[in-house]
Amino acid sequence: MRVEVAVRERAALGEGPTWDPDTRRLIWVDILGSRVHTYSPADGRRTVMATEQHVGAAKPRVGGGLVVNLRDGIGLYAPDGTFSWLIHDPVPGRRGNDAAVAPDGSLWAGTMRYDEASGGGTLTRVSPVGDVTRVFPDTPVAVSNGIGWSPDGSLMYYVDSPTRRVDVCRMDGELPLDRRPLATIEPNAGFPDGLTVDADGCVWIALWGGAQLRRYTPRGDLDRTVDLPVYRPTACAFGGPDLRDLYITTARTGLSAPHPLAGSLLVLPDAGQGHPSPGFDG
Repeated sequence: MRVEVAVRERAALGEGPTWDPDTRRLIWVDILGSRVHTYSPADGRRTVMATEQHVGAAKPRVGGGLVVNLRDGIGLYAPDGTFSWLIHDPVPGRRGNDAAVAPDGSLWAGTMRYDEASGGGTLTRVSPVGDVTRVFPDTPVAVSNGIGWSPDGSLMYYVDSPTRRVDVCRMDGELPLDRRPLATIEPNAGFPDGLTVDADGCVWIALWGGAQLRRYTPRGDLDRTVDLPVYRPTACAFGGPDLRDLYITTARTGLSAPHPLAGSLLVLPDAGQGHPSPGFDG
């Protein structure tokens, strides 16, 4: 597959690409740069919005605006840019990380400690009115990362990066059951980071420190590998008007001699077929 540069950038920790069908633009963040970026493939237009805290993810809201997973909780931006807290829950040494919107319009938001300590992270389901439910309360989480659902919503996929696993769960109403490994990443291939699920139900995963994207079938078989020019890809998502182009965020942080494209937004044109993601219904 041909890897192209969508946006040449020097993001410290690019993350969380998400296609917003209403504005026909891609949303992504630089976590450590405290920036929310947007990119319109049709005309190349970009915007950059500063946040007051490290921002783990930014997702579109039904009716406009953004929901953001910040250091100290979940925030809301109205269409006019006005900010308010939906959940304010500061924990010293902890920040928001990856997040995703479920088929029912709820936000599933992950956290991690800056020192990546085991048990220091969480995954929570946030309802549109701000009710919080802890996901996997009996299993320690270190670095809560990729989250996604099968096209029919019956399965949820999840990554806690230090486990080196992509896990799959059966959805039962609002919460997952029967968590089990779908795929395990070998030690010399990096760590699983952000993910997306395509229209075939296959899981695309970015390998932090592995310079690769991989696609796994619903049975857990590896059926596609894409080598990338950057060492630390972080996440991927389908975008464009037909959801055919696969966008990839990348990071520069911690690299003594990063590749010139590290921190940029990359794209694999016509990589497959994505499926629409809902907006946060709050």
